[in-house]
Amino acid sequence: MTLFYHFCFYLFGLVAVASACVFVTRKSPVAAALWLVNVLFCIAALFVLLDAQFIGAIQVLVYAGAIMVVFLFVIMLLNLGEPARIADARGTLWYIGAGGLAIVVLAAMMVRLPHPLPIETFRIAADSLVTEARATGAVAPVAVPLFTEYLLAFEVTSVLLLAAVVGAVVLGRKRNESDAGPASQPGTAGTGTAAHAR
Repeated sequence: MTLFYHFCFYLFGLVAVASACVFVTRKSPVAAALWLVNVLFCIAALFVLLDAQFIGAIQVLVYAGAIMVVFLFVIMLLNLGEPARIADARGTLWYIGAGGLAIVVLAAMMVRLPHPLPIETFRIAADSLVTEARATGAVAPVAVPLFTEYLLAFEVTSVLLLAAVVGAVVLGRKRNESDAGPASQPGTAGTGTAAHAR
């Protein structure tokens, strides 16, 4: 591993963590979605650096492409582009609780980091991924578990995304109908004008 490889790996990792922190602290949904796209691109770069080019390409095509388009459609349908229209019910107690939870999770990770097995046990050969790709291809190691062992989770995720889009359409339609109100119905304005003239 060269110094340039380590520099790029830690750079993309640091940018991904920083973008994720900015993502969860934005009040504007559009800005949060753009920062999430940055996180997904950095994760794809990490996959490429780990010799998983196919997964990196899928990360860009599926998550940074298709899934983010769905998120943006939901934002547009719910008309969440203006952060001033979003009621922020989070108080100081929520921020303190989130910070405490983050500290607990980091402490648990630090406790579990010392592993009884040496690091050399988990190392693989340098050309093992290339050999596996030549034997079965780059798609088979991802597609076989996805459509056999994890097929149910894959389909449930698809149904959840579809339900989210349908819910966004329903909520957007209800909001438009409530914004219209009885004052904007045909004939109401004319009646009010006639009464005012009399």
